[in-house]
Amino acid sequence: MSGPDAPDSTDWRVFRATGRAPGEPSRLPGPPPWRRFGGGPPLLPPPDDPEAALRRLGPGDHVPQLGPEQIDTVNAALLLRRPLLITGPPGIGKSTLAYLLSRELRLGRVLQWNIVSRTTLRDGLYAYDAIGRAQAIAAWQGAEQRTPADGGPPPALGDFITLGPLGTALLPYDRPRVLLVDELDKSDIDLPNDLLHVLENGSYDIPELVRDAARSARVHTDDPEQFAPVSGGRVECREFPVVLITSNGEREFPAAFRRRCLPLEMRALTREQLLAIVSGHLGSLPPDAEAMVDLFVRRVRAGGTHSLDQLLNAARLTTVDGFRAEGEGRKLIETLLRDLAKGR
Repeated sequence: MSGPDAPDSTDWRVFRATGRAPGEPSRLPGPPPWRRFGGGPPLLPPPDDPEAALRRLGPGDHVPQLGPEQIDTVNAALLLRRPLLITGPPGIGKSTLAYLLSRELRLGRVLQWNIVSRTTLRDGLYAYDAIGRAQAIAAWQGAEQRTPADGGPPPALGDFITLGPLGTALLPYDRPRVLLVDELDKSDIDLPNDLLHVLENGSYDIPELVRDAARSARVHTDDPEQFAPVSGGRVECREFPVVLITSNGEREFPAAFRRRCLPLEMRALTREQLLAIVSGHLGSLPPDAEAMVDLFVRRVRAGGTHSLDQLLNAARLTTVDGFRAEGEGRKLIETLLRDLAKGR
């Protein structure tokens, strides 16, 4: 790689927000002594998910959305092995940053944990299908009574445990996983505090496996068709994951939680950035794109709640053969670009 985006051996930054992956995976700087973890043995590299990155980032070159100070904040979080707490209005691209980081640093599939008001810490760590295991044991016992010689071993406990996005991110990979904790401000008031121990220690226990007579188990992970060994019921990372926590600012987080995160505020996109994003996602600018972007910018500046998805949907509609943006078509464009804060 050459040019302004080429790595500089004297530059402490490993992330430059270009969205272009180097030929070889970027080498991350070593963690501080207090952020080193001893999980193992190391697992194979995780699978990639280029289709998810394509949906989030578009097929063209990524349009820079971060300024120098914001890029430095991301690099500081990478260096210090601390979560990023990303704030900004809805639809501005907060969650997209996780896919940008994963592509540029070649860290594999993004693990996404979507938060709702009922979400608990255990939802992110693992799920145990107790009913499924009871049914499997009953079926096995019935088979044993019918054909004792062919019954086989009883169902393994690990077959009924599936690690969640957070639980998978804390497995002992040689390179950190990217974990997106989306819209934490929608959670129950206790969840940020519950996260503190896990984010500080990089480990957790699975009580069902701790109590199991077998010393090790093979469990499902959040990655499709992937498994991981767990010894003694304890999971500990080797490299602390790249954790991105998004918030729409619906409430404040406890000081103890904010102390463990680096704050990153996403700012409104400029007209030029919006035009470049539309062009990158659609391959070229539709004829009415500039007028549509100007309307979008005016509405955002007037204090409305609008999402980048709305603009991309409206722009895509104008590229369909036979669609006209005048008359009734104009009314449909207005509907797509409506203020989301006003309900319908």
